[in-house]
Amino acid sequence: PCCLQRAFFQAWLNEKFAPELLESKPEIIECVVEQLDHMEANLKRAKRGDLKVSVHRMEIERIRYVLSSYLRCRLVKIEKFFPHVLEKEKSRAEGEPSILSPEEFAFAKEYMANTETYLKNVALKHMPPNLQKVSLLKSVPKPNLDSFVFLRVLERQENILVEPEMDEQREYTIDLEEGSQHLIRYKTIAPLVASGAVQLI
Repeated sequence: PCCLQRAFFQAWLNEKFAPELLESKPEIIECVVEQLDHMEANLKRAKRGDLKVSVHRMEIERIRYVLSSYLRCRLVKIEKFFPHVLEKEKSRAEGEPSILSPEEFAFAKEYMANTETYLKNVALKHMPPNLQKVSLLKSVPKPNLDSFVFLRVLERQENILVEPEMDEQREYTIDLEEGSQHLIRYKTIAPLVASGAVQLI
């Protein structure tokens, strides 16, 4: 449970602070929901008035809050970037992990279909024929991978290529020491977030 909770809180913080939708973690979510059910069942068997009961209830509420925050954060990103999320899902290689759970994929497809229907019914049908097509991929903003994020290094990394801030500067490499904290452009360290080598904070 301790390792599970650590992985779950790490997934939550990464999702919360990453500018893009990260890989789906259905196995972690499933385990957390099972753990919550198990804790609830234990609470029902415990004696009323026991101090441990109120401590366990607070822990259940804390986990439930983080779970709903994690899922809400993912839904907000799906709604915000839905054409790009679906495009990324469509173009992923065989065996590459999915960024959407099956439920999120169904939600994103339905959201896209509803958005297209709404646009057609409310605006596009009133436009001249040559303007009745709209590309949602071009119309909906992409996640800003150039934004800066704070991170804590969990595993030492060597020779991380950092892009310059200004055109006259050259690219350079840095080493990320374990336990150190940095403010860095997200796209520079996106693969390290995915691998679990760094933690967004």
